[in-house]
Amino acid sequence: MSLSRRLFFNISYFRKPPWDTGISPPELLEFIASHPPGRALDLGCGTGTNVITLAQAGWQVTGVDFVRRAIQVGRRKVLQAGVTADLRMGDVTRLEDVRGPFDLILDIGCYHGLSTPGKQVYRENLKRLLAPTGNFLMYSIFRQEAGTRPGMLEEDVLAFLEDFDLLQRQDGLDNRGRCSAWFVFRKKEPASNTFQQNAGTA
Repeated sequence: MSLSRRLFFNISYFRKPPWDTGISPPELLEFIASHPPGRALDLGCGTGTNVITLAQAGWQVTGVDFVRRAIQVGRRKVLQAGVTADLRMGDVTRLEDVRGPFDLILDIGCYHGLSTPGKQVYRENLKRLLAPTGNFLMYSIFRQEAGTRPGMLEEDVLAFLEDFDLLQRQDGLDNRGRCSAWFVFRKKEPASNTFQQNAGTA
């Protein structure tokens, strides 16, 4: 992420940025309703709205964001909500101090703002941190061509498919009319396990 965008995000949280609605999206609420609680990691957690929603549903949650002000506000919100959660300042491409595995990794609008090298490191971290039966729930906007503006390309989706199975994709438009999508991915089973299962049913 460029220095100007980092500065933009840091300044934004001294007011109320438009994306910080304080309301968890229905896609996350539906996921929570259909999955038992476990360990969750929210990448780009902002002020912790979704961290709190997950914690209230019984999840053990860690949230990471690079904006110090967002984490400070989030920690106050966690205390006010009377829940327990670990909110920490950090770079989503540098998660050496985060220990998995996680049953759910959530990303609402974080991945699509990374550089191409940052996206590759992100996917490697995702592969390391996601439990074998865990889910990766992601919301992203799209852009039509490569460049410095935020947005995913279809080639990003293909890059995820190297290590993850796509369980669900729901395309739509964001509130500015941009193409967007919700994704649910799951880590692919190791080839050896798949071979053994197939051999056992032969």
